Amino acid sequence: MGVTTFAAIYVGSYEVSLKIFEISEKRKIRTVDFIRSRVELGKDVFHGGGVGYELVDDVCDVMLEFCGIMDGYRVDAYEAYAGPALYHAANCLFVLDQIERRTGIRLKLLRNSEHRFLSYKCATSKPEFDRMTGESAAFVNVGGGELQITLFVHGAVLTTQHLVLGTMRLAQLFPNGSMRPEHMRKQMKELIDKEMSVFKAQYYQNRTIKYLILTGDYSTEIMRCMDKNLDNMTVDAEKLSGYLKHLEKKDNEQIAEALGLSDDSDRLLIPSIILYRRIVETLSADAVWVPGIDISDGIVYDYALRHRYMKPVHDFEKDVLSAAHSLSQRYMSYSPHIDALVEMSSLIYDAMKKTHGMGKHEKLLLQTAAILHDCGKYVSFANAPQCAYDIILASEIMGLSHLDRVIVASIVKYNTYPLAPYEQVSDVLDRDSYLIVAKCAAVLRVANAMDRSHKQKFKNVRAVRKGKQLVISVETSDGMMLEKTMFDTKAGMFEDVFSMQPVVKEKRNYHVSE
Repeated sequence: MGVTTFAAIYVGSYEVSLKIFEISEKRKIRTVDFIRSRVELGKDVFHGGGVGYELVDDVCDVMLEFCGIMDGYRVDAYEAYAGPALYHAANCLFVLDQIERRTGIRLKLLRNSEHRFLSYKCATSKPEFDRMTGESAAFVNVGGGELQITLFVHGAVLTTQHLVLGTMRLAQLFPNGSMRPEHMRKQMKELIDKEMSVFKAQYYQNRTIKYLILTGDYSTEIMRCMDKNLDNMTVDAEKLSGYLKHLEKKDNEQIAEALGLSDDSDRLLIPSIILYRRIVETLSADAVWVPGIDISDGIVYDYALRHRYMKPVHDFEKDVLSAAHSLSQRYMSYSPHIDALVEMSSLIYDAMKKTHGMGKHEKLLLQTAAILHDCGKYVSFANAPQCAYDIILASEIMGLSHLDRVIVASIVKYNTYPLAPYEQVSDVLDRDSYLIVAKCAAVLRVANAMDRSHKQKFKNVRAVRKGKQLVISVETSDGMMLEKTMFDTKAGMFEDVFSMQPVVKEKRNYHVSE
């Protein structure tokens, strides 16, 4: 492979950026240039409004400059994304249309979960990541509108939560000059502490976190200015807290000078310093690691993985499944039945590969649905499928996009409820997604019927296609009358979706073990 020149464009809540990379087999990913332009889209959006025409003009002007820069570097490929600030704008679609018409650049919208996952992906490429999360760690990504916290215990994802505590939101709530500086700092701390304490009470309990993995603007500059001899950007948490406390006492100009920044009027500096300190002190880690990455690094890393320029070094599927298991346990729905259901649905899925035409990612969505299919019973037995649907959509599962979660939630819902006609759900599911839901729900129904008693009466399960039948063979020493009865009632959707009849062949094993 030669050298590929790639550009990442990102439209955030307070700036528009262009980062030029070279991707090669020898040097992997190398940053060539980084251009940032201040455009505060979030200023209006975070107050529930749209993007004004002046800001649209500013974005377009910057984009046209970026086009010239990309031409100068002879960029082979680029990808352009807009973050949650634009996504939440009242006139989002109109702004996207104007940008594309004026500049030729089509922006892809990122929801919160998708935005944070890109940065997360890049962090996982560092050798320190798996070592730290293999013990216990909190991965915190600070943005303009929100921050995201993902907790790891022994390498497994415990939870991912969004807190509405972004640096620009704080600056909007506590603008310079609205009150005395010491009062502003005090109120900002109180707000942050309230939100962080709720998170800690719900998810920390008796746990301790050894490492805090911190990403966000100014984090790299803070670490380098605090200790110029840091090799791997890891520092004792108390030392970092002390340095942040020292910076807190300064004004914008003094902070900018201390960090070597050119913009001494940046109104996000003080909120950033206060927020970082409260995060460090509240999460109470032993050490803090700053990988020195941003959303642009995530964009290029994702591009390199998708185009097979690089191989992943982290198991993202494991993250999804461990997060789903934690969510299932939180809603008291985890049991041996869940493990049996995941195994059975996976077995049927694999036997039907040529029929359903789906791949590895869809299998992951099916397995996630199997793990979470009973979580709604925590809220209501009578309306469990709908409650499960709502829980899944309201929960962050690291590694799944918003659409992925809609698909998982729908699989769970239609595992029990009759499948809605496409016309009734076309506002949330496109045609391809609807077909994934139908196929996976049909598989899940059959698998679930096989363990209706939740007693795992079978062993040595095999599934094979024979003509127009899917033959599931099991060995059992217990009677499976309930399962076979439920199987017959659940087979209808499978037959409709796949034009194939599922059948169970039971081999009785009368051997009684002592």
